[in-house]
Amino acid sequence: MLFSSITFLFAFLALVLIVYFIVPRVCKNAVLLVFSLVFYAWGEPVYVFLMLASVTVAYLTGIFADRSKRKNSKIPLIALLTAIVWNIGLMLFFKYTDFFILNVNNILKSDIKLLGLALPIGISFYSFQTLSYVIDVYRGEVKAQKNFINLAAYVSLFPQLIAGPIVRYQTIEDQLNYRRESLPQFARGVKRFAIGLGKKVILANNIGALFSQLSALPQSEQSVLGAWLGIIAYTFQIYFDFSGYSDMAIGLGKMFGFDFLENFNYPYISDSITDFWRRWHISLSTWFRDYVYIPLGGNRKGKARQCLNIMIVWFLTGFWHGANWNFMLWGIYFGVILLFEKLVWLNVLKKLPSLIRHVYALFLIVVGWGIFAFEDTSALINNFKNLFGLSGIPLANRSDMLILSNYAIMFVILVIASTPLFKKLGEKLGKTCPAVYGCVIEPAVMLVVMAVSVAYLAGNSFNPFLYFRF
Repeated sequence: MLFSSITFLFAFLALVLIVYFIVPRVCKNAVLLVFSLVFYAWGEPVYVFLMLASVTVAYLTGIFADRSKRKNSKIPLIALLTAIVWNIGLMLFFKYTDFFILNVNNILKSDIKLLGLALPIGISFYSFQTLSYVIDVYRGEVKAQKNFINLAAYVSLFPQLIAGPIVRYQTIEDQLNYRRESLPQFARGVKRFAIGLGKKVILANNIGALFSQLSALPQSEQSVLGAWLGIIAYTFQIYFDFSGYSDMAIGLGKMFGFDFLENFNYPYISDSITDFWRRWHISLSTWFRDYVYIPLGGNRKGKARQCLNIMIVWFLTGFWHGANWNFMLWGIYFGVILLFEKLVWLNVLKKLPSLIRHVYALFLIVVGWGIFAFEDTSALINNFKNLFGLSGIPLANRSDMLILSNYAIMFVILVIASTPLFKKLGEKLGKTCPAVYGCVIEPAVMLVVMAVSVAYLAGNSFNPFLYFRF
């Protein structure tokens, strides 16, 4: 079930809110758990049991991983290793088995049959959440959760279950038991949800349709400008798709009394790739930093080891995204750039004018999404030939001019919406005329965004969520 669907907006969400605010406080987590399981089972009726198995493993290993209660015992370490093997093994089996078999077949010219397993939705997200919970218990950073329903509600919480953000247990440990919902917080949640829905439905879906159209063109109709328009469209699509989902997740969390951490901070205003990865998918970056990079030694064991650690983290970041070589190449691509910036380029870059730094970062970001967008190797290579005029296609054609005229306003809106301009304008209006802005302008804008989004949903079947496949 998608957040950006009529069923979710007018049936599921309405029902869960009614039931949640009717029941006594002691039942609220149980209500969230039941509805979250229904939400997941809507699209994955069988794999809901797999997720519950992961919750059970996390619950048991979390209890046994508490070293403060088992001093001089190997049981906590065994529990930690069990959690690691279960979660990593689960992802490897469901997500990568066919990838490994396919590559073995290609290398050895064998004919091992593919398993053809359907990928459990959200497995990468909830596996990382349960794993981080057990690790944090082992480290003594959080206490083991003794209430199974509370832990299951944390893992399966439908606002962030399918595509994140990766909510660490320590972030909402106290909120699971002691949160207090309020009308102002609920209103902020509705506002944030509306912003996210608008990003997804009005912006991401519309520009995503352009990318789908351009990437499907036969080679005879391609042009260099068209290839760049297509990958720029994808650059906007993936940002507004994923940040829109994160906004909706954060907004839904606020409606139920939770405060999730931010997952995006206007990444396309970055002036370096280092800056970009402080702003993009923050929950994933911090997860790899805290649970892979630092445990490997971080920057504490010399430059050579630090470089190796960085490349390991970025290979795994690409690998986490999917069982295709393009994702691993994408991870290595950014790892190499980050190493270059750290060792050589960043100090030089800081001395350049801000416009040049920004153009530099945007160019490398767009090229990176060019790698990410095409899982088929031949399509990836062909697109890069088109981007850099190596396939004999014209620089531009008539259809490019038509696209530019039809999408000119959309591109302007996308550029502005990628910056804090609207946010700063709202803050300024809020300070200048707080009563008018808070009681009239802001609610009116949110209603318009919701109405336009619903209208789009009712009349348009193109409604993908890119990060569901990860």
